[in-house]
Formats: sequence, C-alpha cells, structure tokens
Amino acid sequence: MRDCALGWDVTDFGSKDFPRIGRTLFTLRNGHIRDPRYPKSYAEKLILDPEGQRAPAHFHRTKREDIINRGGGNICVQLTRTDAEDRPAKGTLDLVVDGCRRTIASGETVRLTPGESLCIPPRTIHQFWGEEGTGYRIDGVGYSVSSEVSSVCDDMKDNFFFADLVRYPVIVEDAPRIHYLCNEYPGVEAVAR
Repeated sequence: MRDCALGWDVTDFGSKDFPRIGRTLFTLRNGHIRDPRYPKSYAEKLILDPEGQRAPAHFHRTKREDIINRGGGNICVQLTRTDAEDRPAKGTLDLVVDGCRRTIASGETVRLTPGESLCIPPRTIHQFWGEEGTGYRIDGVGYSVSSEVSSVCDDMKDNFFFADLVRYPVIVEDAPRIHYLCNEYPGVEAVAR
C-alpha cells in the first residue's frame, strides 16, 4: 500500500476550492515504475464525481487511461490534443468510446452515460466531471461514480497541469488525523515529497 500509493486520495490540487476543483479517489491497484518488486503494469481507481466539481485540466506523458462511468449520472470528459511542446493544440483526436473508434475536434466534450467508457491516450489534455442534474441525489447534491483503469499511475512525476496546481498539496489539519491519505503514509519518502 505504501510503496504504490494505494488507498484514499482527497485533494484540491492546491486550488483552495475543493467543491469546484478537487477529487476524492480510492486507489485499489497500482504497480510501480521504478521498483521491480511491483511488476503490475496497470492501476485502478474509484472516483467520486459530485456535480460542480472538476479535476483540473491536465495530461500525462506516459499513462493511458480508461474512464468508466460506474453509475449515477453522466460523466462529461473534455479532451484536447497537445502539440510537440505540450501546449493545447487545435485539430482532431482519435478516441475509442465503448470499443468504437471516434474522431472528435480538439476541445470537444464527450458524455459518458452509466456503463460507458472512454480510452484517453497519453499526451491528451483531459478534465472530467459529473453532469449537472443527472447524478444520484444525496443531501441536495448529485453524485456519479467513475473509475479509472490505466497503465501504472505515477502521480508524482506524470501529472502536468495548466494552472499553478500540484497533485498533492500540503494539508493543514484542523482535527487529529484518523487515517492517512495515499501520499501521507509514514516512512514513504518517494510518495510524501
């Protein structure tokens, strides 16, 4: 669990606006790119997608990921291609949605209904969220649940954002810690940096 950053992952990416830019995830499986003790070549995460909350636009240079709508409402995924200098670029993207090839315009949003999935190739800028008015209602907020199945997830070195954000911001605790997040386990220098 410690070496592969498994477990709870709750972050606002340093936005200081968790309800709008944030994520609650649970990493179930993951290998480790630089440690041969963990040869697993894939990762799996469950993601809570409340309406109105987004992950920031970002991309990965090496990770390929499937986003799967596991239930609730619709998941919207905005996809933008990158150029050779890792900047947003115009043009088209070739994708696989539910096993079917599609070509979309760079910057277009794909809607996934419950059960549908989308494969995001490396170097594709993406941002996703629960579509307003479609999720399970809990205390007045709509929720959807998605999952990510991907190649090994190296959150420390393979997340590139377009704003002044970080994958694991420092948390100022206002209550005693009950559980560690996936990047906070004691004795794990590589993850806790």
